[in-house]
Amino acid sequence: MAVYKLFPEKDATLYSEYPVMNTGIDEIIEATTADAIDGGQPVTSRFVVKFNQSQITDIFTNYATVNPAAYLRLFMAKVEGLSQDTLVYCYPVSGSWQNGTGTHLYNPAVENGVSWAYRTASGSDAWDTVFAAGGVTGSWTGSNTGGGNWYTNSDYAQSASLQYRSNFDLNFNVTNTALAWYSSSLVNDGFIIKQENSAEFSTDPAKKVELKYFSVDTNTIYPPQLEIKWDDFTFNTGSLTEISTPDCIINLPNNAGQYEPSAVAKFRLNVRPQYPARVFTTSSIYTTNYFLPTASFWSIKDLDTDETVIDFDPVYTKLSCDSNGNYFNVYMNGLEPERYYKILIQTTIDGAVKVLDEKYYFKVING
Repeated sequence: MAVYKLFPEKDATLYSEYPVMNTGIDEIIEATTADAIDGGQPVTSRFVVKFNQSQITDIFTNYATVNPAAYLRLFMAKVEGLSQDTLVYCYPVSGSWQNGTGTHLYNPAVENGVSWAYRTASGSDAWDTVFAAGGVTGSWTGSNTGGGNWYTNSDYAQSASLQYRSNFDLNFNVTNTALAWYSSSLVNDGFIIKQENSAEFSTDPAKKVELKYFSVDTNTIYPPQLEIKWDDFTFNTGSLTEISTPDCIINLPNNAGQYEPSAVAKFRLNVRPQYPARVFTTSSIYTTNYFLPTASFWSIKDLDTDETVIDFDPVYTKLSCDSNGNYFNVYMNGLEPERYYKILIQTTIDGAVKVLDEKYYFKVING
C-alpha cells in the first residue's frame, strides 16, 4: 500500500474585519467567528490553501492508479470558545488567487495578495458576489463584500464536526475534488475552509469560536498536507511459510538509516519465530524467512514528538509479500527533512493483535 504527502504551494486567511489585508506568509491560518475589535459587531475569517497541480497530476498518472483517495489534513494550533458542536466546511475554490507577502495585522497592512475583498492585489479581481454557472457561490454581500467563491456541489463539499473533547485536527476526504482536478472537470484553485453559515456573523455568543491551524509557513512540523493514498497491495508468497505464533521476531535488514527526500524506500521484513520448534536440519533455522498474515500493517511515527505521521490503515498500509517475504514502500517526500522517524508493524496471529515497536529508526535528510 502507499501514501504520498504533498505540502501547499500557498495559503492565506481572509478576514472580513480587514477586507484588503493580505496574510500570505503568516504562520497561522484561521476560520474564526468573533466580534470586531473596535465595534463589537460580528466578524469572521476563512482560509484558502492550494497544492501544486503538476504534482497532483503526476501522482494520479504514475502512482495512484488503483483505488485512490485524497485527504486534506490540517493541524490545530489553537482552539478557543468551543462549547458545542462546531461545523467546519471545506469546498474547492472557484477563481485563481495570489499568495501575497503579508502577515496578520502588519502595520502598514500588505495588500499585494488575496484578501477578503480581492483574489489578487487590492483594487483588482474582486471576488464575485453573485452565484455563477456550475454551482459556484457568490461571496458575502453584507457590509464587507467578499470572502471567496467556491463550488457547492455535494460531491465536493466536506464537513467536520468539532466537539469539546474531540481531536481538533481536521481530516477532510477530498477524493472527489482531487480527481476532478486531475480530470480537468474543475480547475485547481485550492480549497476554502470556513465555519457553517449560521455561525459566521452570528450574534450568538455560543458561536464565537476561534479555530487556528498551522500554515505552510509554520516553523513546526505541522503544515497542511494533501495525503494521497492508493492500493499497491500484492500478495504472492511463493514457497514461504506463514508465521503461526505471535511470539515472533521481525527485522528490517535493508533499512539504510538515512534517506533523501526524493527517495522511495522499499522496506523488507525478515520474520521468524522467537522460539523455533526443534527439528533435524542441515542448515540454520534462523535463516528461514516466514511471512506475516494478510491482516498486517505498517505505520510511521515522528521519533521526537511520538506523533503518528502515517497511521495503520486496513486498506492503504497493508504489508505486501513476494517470494522473498513481506515488504512496503515509503515515499520520503512527504516526511519533514532533518527529523527521525520510527516504523511500527501491526499483525494479527492466532487471534492476537500484536504491535511491534522494535526501534526501526530512520532519518530523512536535506537533499
